Amino acid sequence: MQRSMVWLFALVAALAAATTLRAEALSPEMVVQRIADDLASAIGSRREELKNDHDRLVREIDAILLPHFDIDYASLLVLGRHARAASPEQRSRFARAFYSSIANRYAEGLLNYTRGNVRVQPFKGELNDKRSIVRTEVVLADGKTVSVDYAFRRTADDQWKAYDVIIEGISYITNYRNQVDAEIQGSSLDALIARLETQGASALESMEKPASSP
Repeated sequence: MQRSMVWLFALVAALAAATTLRAEALSPEMVVQRIADDLASAIGSRREELKNDHDRLVREIDAILLPHFDIDYASLLVLGRHARAASPEQRSRFARAFYSSIANRYAEGLLNYTRGNVRVQPFKGELNDKRSIVRTEVVLADGKTVSVDYAFRRTADDQWKAYDVIIEGISYITNYRNQVDAEIQGSSLDALIARLETQGASALESMEKPASSP
């Protein structure tokens, strides 16, 4: 399975789904579909331009996604037990560095994003006041589909925001939490933050390699 592309589309939709639109205006699954369409429109006509300008591509991702992702909450879940011992400054720096690393790690894959890559499934069940799941299918280049679920939470200011992605039953929060835990135990939280800040996508890629090995 094209793991990088799957993670890209999953993260794109998860970040985008966390829009500031009120729940009464749009349901979470409607938000996923709307942002998926907006991304296709933004990338489609500028594919070659963005292919040759990585920094601009990352800025495009940030402009569409960053305002709508609950970075602080997601990063606390990724830090897991280490969040309790972290200072507010450490948590804030980790959140920014981790998001930036992810955006740079998967930026190039966004160039392959087109309408139809994400199929939002009809909502089943009742919408909880605080939590909800949006279920979708991601269509790969070879025509195969991968099930991708997005976890939402309603924040204190009454906004729906996404915080986790579950691909074929595997949570991205859990996946990175295990890797972050190992990294912190092997060095320290400050060392991990500094590596993410200075190495960015390369730091994230090196963290992923042990988890990708058989």
